[in-house]
Amino acid sequence: MSQDEKHLSDEVLRMQRRMDRLFNDMMPTIGWMTTRQRKIWRPPTDVYETDDSLVVKVEIAGMSEEDFSVSLSNRNLAISGVRRDPECKLSYQQLEIPYGQFGTEVFLPYTVDRDAIRATYENGFLTVVLPKVKAHRVEIVEKSDSVE
Repeated sequence: MSQDEKHLSDEVLRMQRRMDRLFNDMMPTIGWMTTRQRKIWRPPTDVYETDDSLVVKVEIAGMSEEDFSVSLSNRNLAISGVRRDPECKLSYQQLEIPYGQFGTEVFLPYTVDRDAIRATYENGFLTVVLPKVKAHRVEIVEKSDSVE
């Protein structure tokens, strides 16, 4: 990036901050929020339940299995990765397919069986199946007269 481009970029950011302050000063009770383009994008994600599992399905075409990172921490499932644009282009006439770093998180409504989680990638969909923990029935025994 040249000095002129950096200067212009800095000036645009300063103007954006001034506009944010102006809107916040004018309408403080509305809680005005400005939206800026993020570096990380979120792919379409479905979460549904079956009798045995919670299923998270992410639509993310053009990837391979090793391009994903799937992790579970407590009851938060995080899916991330990078989708690279495979072709060199002179310029875009229309750009609707997002490339670059992506991420999505799902809060799980209940505990799942961590050892039985499966993730598959097929036809542009990453599907993570999180089996429900089966209820464990505790047997109640009659207390005997003997002291243990």
